Amino acid sequence: MQTVTIPRNEYNTLLASRMKFDYLRQILIDDFFSPPPTKNIEAITRAFDETGKYNKAFINSLKKGLKRSSY
Repeated sequence: MQTVTIPRNEYNTLLASRMKFDYLRQILIDDFFSPPPTKNIEAITRAFDETGKYNKAFINSLKKGLKRSSY
């Protein structure tokens, strides 16, 4: 086994990246296959529309996609 020496700030960067990865992995394992909180297409599209961040074309595309989805 060989010993590798790296600067302290590089070690801290690697450690922070590892901790973020582990956190994200844990979230995905816990919630990835959970059912959606609602399956009501109108409620979903209304919530998107009420934010004011999405245009009508996107909302219509979302609605169309949700109708095709087997969620």
